[in-house]
Amino acid sequence: MLIAKNIVKKYGSLEVLQGIDLSIAKKEVVAITGSSGAGKSTLLHILGTLDTPDKGELIINGVEVQKLKSNKLATFRNQQIGFIFQFHNLLPEFSALENVCMPAFIGKKNIKEAEKKAAELLDRFGILDRKNHKPSELSGGEQQRVAVARALINSPALVFADEPSGNLDSKNADELHKLFFTLREEFDQTFVIVTHNPELAKMADREIVLQKGLVVE
Repeated sequence: MLIAKNIVKKYGSLEVLQGIDLSIAKKEVVAITGSSGAGKSTLLHILGTLDTPDKGELIINGVEVQKLKSNKLATFRNQQIGFIFQFHNLLPEFSALENVCMPAFIGKKNIKEAEKKAAELLDRFGILDRKNHKPSELSGGEQQRVAVARALINSPALVFADEPSGNLDSKNADELHKLFFTLREEFDQTFVIVTHNPELAKMADREIVLQKGLVVE
């Protein structure tokens, strides 16, 4: 599903990633952990094609992503990858349903079909009755479920999550963590999750520990 070889990333003289090698299989739920400054989010952004390494090779679903031109890479990302962020990154002026539809609209999917699938996802997550509410009218847990639905709207092969439960209370965090594993079974999705949450890391199929830009465990 994903193969990364010798991923190096520098910011000025600071080498944030010092040669990361890893592979992730289809349907795996992988947790990336480590102390602050270890390079977790940088690695996640590179694996998710939001950033580019200074050196190394990244293959997703058999595609060498560095060889894709910017427009082809954007299309690949839209079709193959979903993102869940700690701060949700919902668009405040749009409803929950519209936020979920955004990746489908960007991918030029049929509007009615996108809205139908978005409604199905919101129903699956128990918040269909909130579909016309804007983010400011939703609780933190509801906002995060909207963000998860948005990540799934294009049926991506890979879902990347950066501290997805970082702003949730323990009850909502626990529900979100269980949801990832349910989705893995239902939709054959692969999850790569950066987290400081030890409970989530223990639940994962595998934990990758970073320290000073290197995989140590």
